[in-house]
Amino acid sequence: MKGTMKVAVMNGIGQMGYTNRDIPQPKDNEVLVKLEYVGICGSDMHYYETGRIGDYVVEPPFVLGHEPGGTVVEVGKNVKHLKVGDRVALEPGKTCGHCEYCREGKYNLCPDVVFFATPPVDGVFQEYVAHEADLCFKLPENVSTLEGALIEPLAVGFHAANQGNAHAGQTALVFGAGCIGLVSMMALKAEGVSKVYVVDIMQKRLDKALELGATGVINSKEEDVLETMAKLTNGKGIDLVIETAGMEITTRQAIHVTKKGATIVLVGYSKSGEMTLPLSLALDKELTFKTVFRYRHIYPMAIEAVASGKVNLKGIVTNVFDFGDIQHAMDSSVQDKANIVKSVVKF
Repeated sequence: MKGTMKVAVMNGIGQMGYTNRDIPQPKDNEVLVKLEYVGICGSDMHYYETGRIGDYVVEPPFVLGHEPGGTVVEVGKNVKHLKVGDRVALEPGKTCGHCEYCREGKYNLCPDVVFFATPPVDGVFQEYVAHEADLCFKLPENVSTLEGALIEPLAVGFHAANQGNAHAGQTALVFGAGCIGLVSMMALKAEGVSKVYVVDIMQKRLDKALELGATGVINSKEEDVLETMAKLTNGKGIDLVIETAGMEITTRQAIHVTKKGATIVLVGYSKSGEMTLPLSLALDKELTFKTVFRYRHIYPMAIEAVASGKVNLKGIVTNVFDFGDIQHAMDSSVQDKANIVKSVVKF
């Protein structure tokens, strides 16, 4: 496809603008996708606010966005499983396929991954993207491209649940009711966990958690988490904790509320990168700690969970912004976190 496309670019901290670029031409193993929805992720907001995450530093003009859904409009000559008109969810990381991690199937750990919106790789706040066809997953008829865009964060939630070996009969607790906390809660429910409680300090997010199927919620501004969970579990403690808030206080609470032999899955990144934790207690309980870095082999599972009705993915969306209003979309998402759980940009 010839022509130009509109691209939203970050021109500096807190500054968005637009430019025109050539529509990319798909390679033989790629498809060209007309984007319809792209989610705004916490990492997008962090880059927008601070210009960096750890060693990844934004060099403007930079394109944010890595949660895309859209429709195939052109197909490379070697692509057999997709055709023009197919609606797809795009997995945003291209890996090398040859390193030890890729060969072991742990491709999310590939050191040479090329991931949308991770500097210096541009993201997909743009009208079209050419992407490897094997990373474009066809959506069933009853799954929209809005939901397709949200398969990316849902994949994180399912990977967290899988890392915790989630199963029926367990009682689980999720710290944090932002997007990743909510999708983790829904993934736990989809995998059969009997009771899932959610902790946060923002009541509107806790209300959303209840709406989406949480067994119960705790506003830790108003309640003592340890006392409340002791009552709810009759003093037995929690089988599985997923920590998405990235806070030292919640990670410490996770160690206290778990029963002996439990598992804690750490998903949230702390701002400092360091914490002081009661490890003697963790040792006494023989806790298992697992961590999460993105996801692997999850998209088909996540899409099926949405298609079957096990996960209400549309339910996490609180705000939809027009692509032509990208400055407002980013500013609102950053400044109104008490009310905005998940923002999506519509093209």
